[in-house]
Amino acid sequence: MTYPGGGAYGEQSSVVTGDAVVLDLRPAGVATRMIALALDMTVQGVLLFALSLLVLRIGAGLDPAAAAAVQIGVTVLILVGYPTTFETLTRGRSLGKMALGLRVVGTDGSPERFRQALARALCAAVEIWTLTGIPALCSSLINRDGKRIGDFVAGTLVVEERAGRAPEGVIPMPPRLVEWAQGAEMSGLPPETAAMARQYVLRFSELTERSRYEMGTQIADLVASSVSPPPPPDTSPPEFLAAVLAERRRREEQKLAERQQGQWRSEPYTRQERR
Repeated sequence: MTYPGGGAYGEQSSVVTGDAVVLDLRPAGVATRMIALALDMTVQGVLLFALSLLVLRIGAGLDPAAAAAVQIGVTVLILVGYPTTFETLTRGRSLGKMALGLRVVGTDGSPERFRQALARALCAAVEIWTLTGIPALCSSLINRDGKRIGDFVAGTLVVEERAGRAPEGVIPMPPRLVEWAQGAEMSGLPPETAAMARQYVLRFSELTERSRYEMGTQIADLVASSVSPPPPPDTSPPEFLAAVLAERRRREEQKLAERQQGQWRSEPYTRQERR
């Protein structure tokens, strides 16, 4: 099923949000980012100092040129390699960002990639470490999203993570999709994808017309790659997502009820065995 200007059901969408909560994120404030940066710089400074002392002790008998090369390598490892590796493995969070509840995401809401983390780290070595952070501060103050130069180069944005949980609210089942939903296969739908769809449906009325269309089409394509068969041809993205989420909730509630009922039935036998 294809929407005008959108993708087709069954195709993998290229839109992937940061842990599927991009609709619940907002750009981080400059002050919060500065505190997180100060924490990260403190950690890097301690590591750099400790490794530098280690290099001095080990390289006491080395040629001065070799010792200098090792020292340069250690510096690059801490200033560039450390933040690049850490943010890549944690999907956009450094130690400072973890402490302040921040995360780096792509400008399209996707998780930070290795090349983006590397670009940010390389720029930070210049704009923050070499130029004492003045270019980064000026850029953050001028830009409404608080982006520093490294964010522009990498195509990233630092955002606040509120809780990473979907808001409360029950999503009703579209009546005309009840029969289709009950027979659909949804076991392959990842929890993070379902959470992203839930965010979209619950915040549908808060989005602009353009965002409703673009996000709806892209998220529906992503969900449809894990659901079969496809819905009726005239189903809109919000209807499709609502049907999937409502049926998914119904099945989970049914499993819970059956489990509780099974436990209740087994209690009399357990009591007799104890006697």
